[in-house]
Amino acid sequence: MDTQAIFVAMQCGIPVLLWGGPGIGKTSFVNAVTKHTNRFGVTVIASIREPSDFAGLPIVQDNAVDGQLVRLAAPQWAIELIKNNGGILFLDELSTAPPTVQAALLRVILERQVGEVTLPDDTWIIGAANPVDTSSGTWLLSAALANRMLHIDWSLSVDAWVEGMISGFETLKGLIELPKDWRSGIPASRSIIASFIRHKPTMLYNRPEDMESAGKAWPSPRTWDMASTVHTAARAAKLDKDNELALLQSTVGEGAALEYHTWERALDLVDPEYAIKNSSTVKFPKRSDQVFAMLVSVVAYAKTRLTPNIWDACWEILGRAAELGHADLAALPARMLHESRAAGMATPVDIKKFVPILQAAGLIK
Repeated sequence: MDTQAIFVAMQCGIPVLLWGGPGIGKTSFVNAVTKHTNRFGVTVIASIREPSDFAGLPIVQDNAVDGQLVRLAAPQWAIELIKNNGGILFLDELSTAPPTVQAALLRVILERQVGEVTLPDDTWIIGAANPVDTSSGTWLLSAALANRMLHIDWSLSVDAWVEGMISGFETLKGLIELPKDWRSGIPASRSIIASFIRHKPTMLYNRPEDMESAGKAWPSPRTWDMASTVHTAARAAKLDKDNELALLQSTVGEGAALEYHTWERALDLVDPEYAIKNSSTVKFPKRSDQVFAMLVSVVAYAKTRLTPNIWDACWEILGRAAELGHADLAALPARMLHESRAAGMATPVDIKKFVPILQAAGLIK
């Protein structure tokens, strides 16, 4: 994965963990990103911190108005981030943090909660870790902590090092800034990923049995949701297929990402906008997983720009699917569309085709 893709990952707002041996340039890269983005940055060495440095330091109050005698005071680094309305929190040497410190980091990583304060939304959390076989005094990451982050293998580029050596490792050039509206594509990515999990339900949660693998990227409901975000960002940044795949691997692991990537490329789905404009003539694929993915993608697209015409066109597509024997596949998309109904949009006659299925599933009365 190149630095372009890593920078795209950082902009997603999901904590990023860079894996690489000591002295390979992880810290220099994060410092360069901090300068490039003109963001406030703070570095916290996890290995020399106590759990209270993340969970909050208990402070006894003499006069507690609300009856709470003990409060969890935020550390100075968190206060500085709040004063600057966010920035970059760099958690260095994360793999040398003992289990007690890792446990205290769980809420910081997932909820941005430090003691009794919350870090600003515009806070990028970036970590750096050394693999167990590269240095002494390292701990395996807990599965709970690992499953909250993107895992990126940091590789050494000779050309980048030579350029950085000359420039002082302080500048980055040509990094891709995500467009302001890039998150609008997340619903479409979620619909395709949901279609894959329906096709391959064993991939929804597959925690590795060995502790070392569990301390990296692996598939879970949380990481598939993360995958939908980075997948959208990769498409918005127009990254090549290799980097797009690498970002997926950073969320759900190599095996799951490869299987999803292969499945998605074989879908050959019709564009949702085209399907809606040609609702009476659009052709349906042959495989059931393709039909479901098509219907879900059409409804996901429609929900973000719903008008009476789009509403009617979606129901026409769902009705045609039911007529072709795909009523079971159309049931969930039909419910999704029905729940998004706006005022003045009448329920079409076609919904009657789905009533028995929706009733049997307990989705409607």
